[in-house]
Amino acid sequence: MERKPYPSDLSDEQRALIQPMITAWKQDRVARSATGDPGTCDLREVVNAIFYQNRTGCQWRYLPHDLPVWPAVFYYFTLWRQDGLDQRIQELLRCQVRERARRLPVVR
Repeated sequence: MERKPYPSDLSDEQRALIQPMITAWKQDRVARSATGDPGTCDLREVVNAIFYQNRTGCQWRYLPHDLPVWPAVFYYFTLWRQDGLDQRIQELLRCQVRERARRLPVVR
């Protein structure tokens, strides 16, 4: 069942922009894992949950029930922070916003 979107959700365009990065990260993690288990979470929904938590400031345990369970979201958030993927995603989305506003993608 599809859920109603939250204002903090990724647009389809944003998802297309960051999907290659997330896919490459996941393939690398699966290759390095002892079990080779790719996991079952929809990573778009994980990103949506992280953005929701960031936007609202709610505690992880209080994520809405129609998003992935909070331990899984927090697990990916922690891994992405350690690997720097969160910063790369943020930078890519920031550049997209700046280009749309006809501003330089990099602040100098």
